[in-house]
Amino acid sequence: MSQAMEREPRSTCRLVAAGAGFVGKQGLTYTPSISAESVGSQAIHLQIVTIPPRGRARAHKHASHETAIYGLSGTSCMWYGPELEEHMTVRAGDFLYIPADMPHLPYNPSDTEPCVAIIARTDPNEQESVVLLPELDGIHAGELPALPTA
Repeated sequence: MSQAMEREPRSTCRLVAAGAGFVGKQGLTYTPSISAESVGSQAIHLQIVTIPPRGRARAHKHASHETAIYGLSGTSCMWYGPELEEHMTVRAGDFLYIPADMPHLPYNPSDTEPCVAIIARTDPNEQESVVLLPELDGIHAGELPALPTA
């Protein structure tokens, strides 16, 4: 075995406890778990997102990264597309795929129940690929909860 190989750290399986929650650029609360920061992942991250009752994200996209979401509880709706012209509803038990660079704006229509989901993305650094799209935040303004405060 060469000296270079002996000095390189070996990859191994890692058990990770959920990290402390934080509010991301999008305005939602995330609980990180698997990421470049926590385990040195190079191509994926996994975390939990919570959208409070009548909560919403800022319009955004993830530059060059795909996203997969699994609804755990509650209901979320999402406007998506270049001008947020498309709409869908995601319920507990649903899987959602968002292609790279797709503008989207998720929100929780419930007055009482939070929406909780698991998110996996091909960006190992959760906030690195987030691109806010403030020019889209006013679209559907009358149909959406108020924007989160910074």
